[in-house]
Formats: sequence, C-alpha cells, structure tokens
Amino acid sequence: QRKNPFSNDSLLAAKPVHTHRGDPTYGRPPEGSQTEQRGKDAHSHVGKEVEELCLIIRSTGEVGEDGHVSVTFGQLFETYVTISNKVVGILLRARKHGLVHFEGEMLWQGKDDDVVITLL
Repeated sequence: QRKNPFSNDSLLAAKPVHTHRGDPTYGRPPEGSQTEQRGKDAHSHVGKEVEELCLIIRSTGEVGEDGHVSVTFGQLFETYVTISNKVVGILLRARKHGLVHFEGEMLWQGKDDDVVITLL
C-alpha cells in the first residue's frame, strides 16, 4: 500500500517511495520483482535474435573488398521473414549495438530493398 498514492493509511503515506530523475532507480522496476525478471528475459531473447540475424547475414551475404559481409535489405527480408516478422526492429537493435551498418533511419519493404546492410 506504500506505493498506492490513494491509500488512506497515514503511517504508510509518511514514507514516500517515489524516485526522481537522477536517482539510479528512476524508471526501473524494483529489484527482484517479476517485472525486472521479465525485462531481463526479454533483453536476453532480443539478444539471441540479433545473433541469429548476424548469422543469417553472414550466411546469405557476400564478402566485399573491405572484408565485410554485405547483403541487400530485400534479400535479407525474404530470408529472415520466414523466421521472424520483426526483421526491421532487430536490424535497428543490431545497428544500435554496432553490429551492422545501413543508410537511413528506417527500412521499408519494397522501397528500401536495394539498401545494403553490412555486417561489422
């Protein structure tokens, strides 16, 4: 009830538990909670999908003069879509972690089929 702002219990309300910006726990679930565990599980799952995406790029792409493996978005989409329908989101996550490079902010099926994705 301490977390419930509508609680009438004055003893519980006397100890605020709200965090503020700058606090290391701000915007994070309580340690040991099921919410924290679900977040960790989701992070692990996405990490596995990023690894799988990199393996698919390596197996379907071609090695360029610079030694990096590259594939077009259209080719990757056709290959990866049978495995997951989240290919664009996983590509964005892989780019965020410095694993792949491609031009543009977002990739769209059909429009960006010729965009080259390079495995770093």
